[in-house]
Amino acid sequence: MLPSPTTLEDVAAAARVSRSTASRVLRGNGPVSGRARQAVLDAVERLGYVPHPGARSLASGQGERVVVAVGSPSSDLLADPYVARVVAAASRTADTEGVGVALRWLGREPRAELERLARDPGVGGVLLVDYSADVLAVVPPSLVPRVAAIGPADGRVPSYDVDAAAGIAALVEHVVASGRRDVLMLSGPRWLPGTRRAVAAYAATMDAAGLPRRVVAADLTASAGAGAVRRARLRWPATDAVVAMSDLLAFGAVRALTEDGARVPDDVAVTGFDDHPLARELGVALTTATHPVEQIAAAATADLLGRRRDGRTFPSVVVVRATA
Repeated sequence: MLPSPTTLEDVAAAARVSRSTASRVLRGNGPVSGRARQAVLDAVERLGYVPHPGARSLASGQGERVVVAVGSPSSDLLADPYVARVVAAASRTADTEGVGVALRWLGREPRAELERLARDPGVGGVLLVDYSADVLAVVPPSLVPRVAAIGPADGRVPSYDVDAAAGIAALVEHVVASGRRDVLMLSGPRWLPGTRRAVAAYAATMDAAGLPRRVVAADLTASAGAGAVRRARLRWPATDAVVAMSDLLAFGAVRALTEDGARVPDDVAVTGFDDHPLARELGVALTTATHPVEQIAAAATADLLGRRRDGRTFPSVVVVRATA
Protein backbone atom coordinates (compact mmCIF):
# COMPACT_ATOMS: atom_id res chain seq x y z
CA MET A 1 0.00 0.00 0.00
CA LEU A 2 1.34 3.43 -0.93
CA PRO A 3 1.82 5.86 1.95
CA SER A 4 -0.78 8.62 2.29
CA PRO A 5 0.37 12.02 1.00
CA THR A 6 1.39 14.62 3.53
CA THR A 7 -1.47 16.97 4.37
CA LEU A 8 -1.63 20.53 5.64
CA GLU A 9 -2.81 19.07 8.96
CA ASP A 10 0.47 17.09 9.14
CA VAL A 11 2.46 20.26 8.55
CA ALA A 12 0.51 22.18 11.20
CA ALA A 13 0.96 19.38 13.73
CA ALA A 14 4.69 19.13 13.05
CA ALA A 15 5.08 22.91 13.39
CA ARG A 16 2.82 22.97 16.47
CA VAL A 17 0.57 25.66 14.97
CA SER A 18 -3.05 25.74 13.86
CA ARG A 19 -4.06 24.66 10.38
CA SER A 20 -5.10 28.22 9.54
CA THR A 21 -1.69 29.56 10.62
CA ALA A 22 0.08 27.00 8.43
CA SER A 23 -2.20 27.97 5.55
CA ARG A 24 -1.39 31.68 5.98
CA VAL A 25 2.33 30.96 5.91
CA LEU A 26 2.06 28.97 2.70
CA ARG A 27 -0.13 31.62 1.06
CA GLY A 28 2.28 34.34 2.11
CA ASN A 29 -0.37 36.65 3.54
CA GLY A 30 -2.11 37.28 6.84
CA PRO A 31 -0.71 37.86 10.33
CA VAL A 32 1.88 35.25 11.36
CA SER A 33 4.75 35.58 13.81
CA GLY A 34 8.28 35.07 12.55
CA ARG A 35 8.70 32.07 14.82
CA ALA A 36 5.54 30.38 13.54
CA ARG A 37 6.49 31.09 9.92
CA GLN A 38 9.89 29.47 10.32
CA ALA A 39 8.39 26.47 12.11
CA VAL A 40 5.95 25.91 9.26
CA LEU A 41 8.62 26.29 6.57
CA ASP A 42 10.87 23.83 8.41
CA ALA A 43 7.99 21.34 8.65
CA VAL A 44 7.21 21.71 4.94
CA GLU A 45 10.82 20.94 4.01
CA ARG A 46 11.09 18.09 6.49
CA LEU A 47 7.84 16.42 5.41
CA GLY A 48 8.10 17.21 1.70
CA TYR A 49 4.65 18.77 1.68
CA VAL A 50 3.17 19.79 -1.69
CA PRO A 51 -0.21 21.63 -1.64
CA HIS A 52 -3.15 20.33 -3.65
CA PRO A 53 -2.84 21.79 -7.16
CA GLY A 54 -6.44 23.04 -7.05
CA ALA A 55 -5.98 24.85 -3.76
CA ARG A 56 -2.60 26.20 -4.90
CA SER A 57 -4.09 27.64 -8.10
CA LEU A 58 -6.99 29.18 -6.20
CA ALA A 59 -4.69 30.87 -3.72
CA SER A 60 -2.26 32.06 -6.40
CA GLY A 61 -4.79 34.12 -8.32
CA GLN A 62 -6.12 31.54 -10.79
CA GLY A 63 -9.38 31.65 -8.89
CA GLU A 64 -9.71 33.05 -5.39
CA ARG A 65 -13.17 31.89 -4.38
CA VAL A 66 -15.62 29.03 -4.52
CA VAL A 67 -19.13 30.05 -5.57
CA VAL A 68 -22.15 28.31 -4.07
CA ALA A 69 -24.55 28.70 -7.01
CA VAL A 70 -28.27 28.32 -6.30
CA GLY A 71 -30.11 27.21 -9.42
CA SER A 72 -33.70 27.56 -8.20
CA PRO A 73 -36.32 29.41 -10.29
CA SER A 74 -36.83 31.87 -7.42
CA SER A 75 -34.28 33.73 -5.33
CA ASP A 76 -36.28 32.85 -2.20
CA LEU A 77 -34.12 29.76 -1.66
CA LEU A 78 -31.09 31.98 -1.03
CA ALA A 79 -32.52 32.36 2.50
CA ASP A 80 -33.25 28.66 2.92
CA PRO A 81 -31.62 27.08 6.03
CA TYR A 82 -30.27 24.28 3.84
CA VAL A 83 -28.36 26.76 1.66
CA ALA A 84 -27.04 28.51 4.78
CA ARG A 85 -25.69 25.19 6.07
CA VAL A 86 -23.99 24.48 2.73
CA VAL A 87 -22.35 27.92 2.66
CA ALA A 88 -21.15 27.64 6.27
CA ALA A 89 -19.62 24.20 5.77
CA ALA A 90 -18.03 25.18 2.45
CA SER A 91 -16.59 28.31 4.06
CA ARG A 92 -15.02 26.37 6.93
CA THR A 93 -13.38 23.96 4.51
CA ALA A 94 -12.24 26.58 1.99
CA ASP A 95 -10.85 28.85 4.69
CA THR A 96 -8.24 26.27 5.63
CA GLU A 97 -6.75 26.80 2.17
CA GLY A 98 -7.16 30.57 2.23
CA VAL A 99 -10.03 30.49 -0.26
CA GLY A 100 -13.21 32.54 0.05
CA VAL A 101 -16.80 31.43 -0.56
CA ALA A 102 -19.49 33.49 -2.30
CA LEU A 103 -23.22 32.85 -2.68
CA ARG A 104 -24.82 33.45 -6.09
CA TRP A 105 -28.33 32.96 -7.49
CA LEU A 106 -28.16 31.86 -11.10
CA GLY A 107 -31.29 33.83 -11.85
CA ARG A 108 -33.86 33.33 -14.57
CA GLU A 109 -31.17 32.93 -17.23
CA PRO A 110 -28.83 30.34 -15.68
CA ARG A 111 -26.96 29.71 -18.94
CA ALA A 112 -25.82 33.34 -19.13
CA GLU A 113 -24.85 33.42 -15.44
CA LEU A 114 -22.89 30.16 -15.70
CA GLU A 115 -21.07 31.52 -18.74
CA ARG A 116 -20.14 34.61 -16.72
CA LEU A 117 -18.78 32.37 -13.96
CA ALA A 118 -16.79 30.40 -16.53
CA ARG A 119 -15.15 33.61 -17.78
CA ASP A 120 -14.46 35.02 -14.32
CA PRO A 121 -10.77 34.32 -13.46
CA GLY A 122 -11.56 34.80 -9.77
CA VAL A 123 -13.86 31.76 -9.70
CA GLY A 124 -11.86 28.69 -8.81
CA GLY A 125 -14.82 26.37 -8.31
CA VAL A 126 -18.61 26.20 -8.30
CA LEU A 127 -20.86 24.21 -5.98
CA LEU A 128 -24.29 23.79 -7.57
CA VAL A 129 -27.23 23.47 -5.17
CA ASP A 130 -31.04 23.50 -5.59
CA TYR A 131 -30.85 23.18 -9.37
CA SER A 132 -32.99 21.56 -12.04
CA ALA A 133 -31.88 19.19 -14.79
CA ASP A 134 -32.16 22.13 -17.20
CA VAL A 135 -29.53 24.04 -15.20
CA LEU A 136 -27.14 21.08 -15.26
CA ALA A 137 -27.56 20.82 -19.02
CA VAL A 138 -26.32 24.38 -19.66
CA VAL A 139 -23.10 24.24 -17.62
CA PRO A 140 -20.44 25.41 -20.14
CA PRO A 141 -17.82 22.77 -21.04
CA SER A 142 -15.08 25.16 -19.92
CA LEU A 143 -16.64 25.33 -16.44
CA VAL A 144 -17.33 21.60 -16.02
CA PRO A 145 -13.87 20.79 -14.56
CA ARG A 146 -14.51 23.37 -11.83
CA VAL A 147 -18.05 22.26 -10.88
CA ALA A 148 -19.35 19.89 -8.21
CA ALA A 149 -23.07 19.26 -7.71
CA ILE A 150 -24.58 18.92 -4.25
CA GLY A 151 -27.46 16.73 -5.32
CA PRO A 152 -28.19 14.44 -8.29
CA ALA A 153 -26.00 15.04 -11.34
CA ASP A 154 -25.91 14.07 -15.01
CA GLY A 155 -22.55 12.33 -15.11
CA ARG A 156 -20.61 15.34 -16.42
CA VAL A 157 -19.91 16.69 -12.94
CA PRO A 158 -19.31 14.81 -9.67
CA SER A 159 -22.30 14.51 -7.34
CA TYR A 160 -22.21 14.73 -3.55
CA ASP A 161 -25.56 13.78 -2.12
CA VAL A 162 -27.56 12.00 0.54
CA ASP A 163 -29.30 8.70 -0.18
CA ALA A 164 -32.70 10.37 0.09
CA ALA A 165 -34.52 7.46 -1.52
CA ALA A 166 -33.37 5.07 1.21
CA GLY A 167 -34.23 7.59 3.93
CA ILE A 168 -37.75 8.26 2.60
CA ALA A 169 -38.43 4.55 2.09
CA ALA A 170 -37.35 3.82 5.67
CA LEU A 171 -39.65 6.56 7.01
CA VAL A 172 -42.62 5.18 5.07
CA GLU A 173 -41.84 1.67 6.34
CA HIS A 174 -41.66 3.05 9.88
CA VAL A 175 -45.14 4.63 9.83
CA VAL A 176 -46.68 1.66 8.01
CA ALA A 177 -45.21 -0.70 10.60
CA SER A 178 -46.97 1.33 13.30
CA GLY A 179 -50.33 0.63 11.67
CA ARG A 180 -50.82 3.71 9.48
CA ARG A 181 -52.60 3.02 6.19
CA ASP A 182 -53.44 6.41 4.66
CA VAL A 183 -49.95 7.87 4.30
CA LEU A 184 -49.63 11.25 2.63
CA MET A 185 -46.35 12.41 1.12
CA LEU A 186 -45.57 16.13 1.09
CA SER A 187 -43.01 16.38 -1.69
CA GLY A 188 -40.85 19.25 -2.81
CA PRO A 189 -41.40 21.25 -6.03
CA ARG A 190 -41.50 19.21 -9.22
CA TRP A 191 -38.55 21.05 -10.81
CA LEU A 192 -36.18 19.75 -8.12
CA PRO A 193 -34.50 16.46 -9.20
CA GLY A 194 -34.48 15.19 -5.61
CA THR A 195 -38.28 15.37 -5.57
CA ARG A 196 -38.60 12.69 -8.23
CA ARG A 197 -36.34 10.32 -6.31
CA ALA A 198 -38.20 10.89 -3.04
CA VAL A 199 -41.63 10.39 -4.62
CA ALA A 200 -40.43 7.26 -6.43
CA ALA A 201 -39.15 5.79 -3.15
CA TYR A 202 -42.43 6.61 -1.41
CA ALA A 203 -44.49 5.14 -4.26
CA ALA A 204 -42.48 1.92 -4.39
CA THR A 205 -42.78 1.40 -0.64
CA MET A 206 -46.53 2.09 -0.63
CA ASP A 207 -47.04 -0.24 -3.60
CA ALA A 208 -45.10 -3.00 -1.85
CA ALA A 209 -47.41 -2.61 1.17
CA GLY A 210 -50.52 -2.61 -1.01
CA LEU A 211 -51.48 0.88 0.15
CA PRO A 212 -52.78 3.88 -1.88
CA ARG A 213 -50.47 6.68 -2.94
CA ARG A 214 -51.23 10.24 -1.82
CA VAL A 215 -48.77 12.93 -2.97
CA VAL A 216 -49.00 16.72 -2.72
CA ALA A 217 -46.16 18.95 -3.99
CA ALA A 218 -45.18 22.12 -2.14
CA ASP A 219 -42.33 24.58 -1.82
CA LEU A 220 -39.86 23.58 0.89
CA THR A 221 -41.13 25.99 3.56
CA ALA A 222 -43.12 25.61 6.77
CA SER A 223 -45.97 27.77 5.48
CA ALA A 224 -46.19 25.68 2.31
CA GLY A 225 -46.28 22.52 4.42
CA ALA A 226 -49.14 23.87 6.50
CA GLY A 227 -51.17 24.79 3.42
CA ALA A 228 -50.42 21.50 1.64
CA VAL A 229 -51.51 19.29 4.54
CA ARG A 230 -54.76 21.22 4.91
CA ARG A 231 -55.55 20.80 1.20
CA ALA A 232 -54.65 17.12 1.36
CA ARG A 233 -56.94 16.43 4.34
CA LEU A 234 -59.86 17.98 2.50
CA ARG A 235 -59.24 15.51 -0.31
CA TRP A 236 -58.23 12.55 1.85
CA PRO A 237 -59.84 13.05 5.28
CA ALA A 238 -58.71 9.61 6.51
CA THR A 239 -55.02 10.62 6.30
CA ASP A 240 -53.31 9.14 9.36
CA ALA A 241 -49.63 9.83 8.53
CA VAL A 242 -47.61 12.51 6.75
CA VAL A 243 -44.16 11.81 5.33
CA ALA A 244 -42.62 15.16 4.38
CA MET A 245 -39.63 15.60 2.09
CA SER A 246 -38.08 18.17 4.44
CA ASP A 247 -38.23 19.08 8.10
CA LEU A 248 -39.53 22.55 7.23
CA LEU A 249 -42.51 20.99 5.45
CA ALA A 250 -43.04 18.75 8.46
CA PHE A 251 -42.88 21.69 10.90
CA GLY A 252 -45.67 23.36 8.95
CA ALA A 253 -47.70 20.16 8.86
CA VAL A 254 -47.43 19.69 12.63
CA ARG A 255 -48.51 23.29 13.20
CA ALA A 256 -51.52 23.04 10.87
CA LEU A 257 -52.64 19.70 12.28
CA THR A 258 -52.41 20.99 15.84
CA GLU A 259 -54.26 24.20 15.02
CA ASP A 260 -56.98 22.16 13.30
CA GLY A 261 -57.50 19.98 16.37
CA ALA A 262 -55.68 16.82 15.24
CA ARG A 263 -53.40 15.13 17.75
CA VAL A 264 -49.83 14.38 16.66
CA PRO A 265 -49.03 11.49 16.59
CA ASP A 266 -52.23 9.92 17.98
CA ASP A 267 -54.44 10.99 15.06
CA VAL A 268 -51.79 11.77 12.46
CA ALA A 269 -48.14 10.74 12.56
CA VAL A 270 -45.65 13.15 10.97
CA THR A 271 -42.09 12.63 9.76
CA GLY A 272 -39.62 15.01 8.16
CA PHE A 273 -36.31 14.67 6.38
CA ASP A 274 -33.02 16.49 7.14
CA ASP A 275 -32.68 16.13 10.92
CA HIS A 276 -32.57 19.91 11.09
CA PRO A 277 -31.22 21.20 14.45
CA LEU A 278 -34.73 22.43 15.28
CA ALA A 279 -36.20 18.93 14.80
CA ARG A 280 -35.50 18.08 18.42
CA GLU A 281 -36.54 21.49 19.72
CA LEU A 282 -40.20 21.47 18.69
CA GLY A 283 -42.87 21.15 21.34
CA VAL A 284 -43.28 17.62 19.95
CA ALA A 285 -39.85 16.46 18.79
CA LEU A 286 -39.90 15.49 15.11
CA THR A 287 -39.25 11.99 13.79
CA THR A 288 -37.03 12.45 10.74
CA ALA A 289 -34.14 11.00 8.71
CA THR A 290 -30.58 12.25 8.70
CA HIS A 291 -29.16 14.47 5.96
CA PRO A 292 -25.49 15.22 6.74
CA VAL A 293 -25.45 18.55 4.88
CA GLU A 294 -22.26 19.77 6.54
CA GLN A 295 -20.35 16.59 5.68
CA ILE A 296 -21.60 16.63 2.10
CA ALA A 297 -20.71 20.29 1.52
CA ALA A 298 -17.30 19.86 3.17
CA ALA A 299 -16.48 16.82 1.03
CA ALA A 300 -17.59 18.56 -2.16
CA THR A 301 -15.53 21.66 -1.34
CA ALA A 302 -12.44 19.71 -0.34
CA ASP A 303 -12.57 17.60 -3.49
CA LEU A 304 -13.18 20.68 -5.62
CA LEU A 305 -10.07 22.34 -4.17
CA GLY A 306 -8.08 19.18 -4.79
CA ARG A 307 -9.68 18.64 -8.21
CA ARG A 308 -10.73 15.07 -7.43
CA ARG A 309 -13.79 14.01 -9.42
CA ASP A 310 -15.13 11.04 -7.50
CA GLY A 311 -18.47 12.13 -6.03
CA ARG A 312 -20.04 10.39 -3.07
CA THR A 313 -23.41 9.35 -1.65
CA PHE A 314 -23.95 9.67 2.08
CA PRO A 315 -26.33 7.37 4.01
CA SER A 316 -29.57 8.49 5.63
CA VAL A 317 -31.01 6.82 8.71
CA VAL A 318 -34.31 7.26 10.57
CA VAL A 319 -34.26 9.18 13.86
CA VAL A 320 -37.37 8.22 15.85
CA ARG A 321 -38.77 10.91 18.11
CA ALA A 322 -42.26 11.81 19.31
CA THR A 323 -44.22 12.65 16.14
CA ALA A 324 -44.28 9.15 14.63
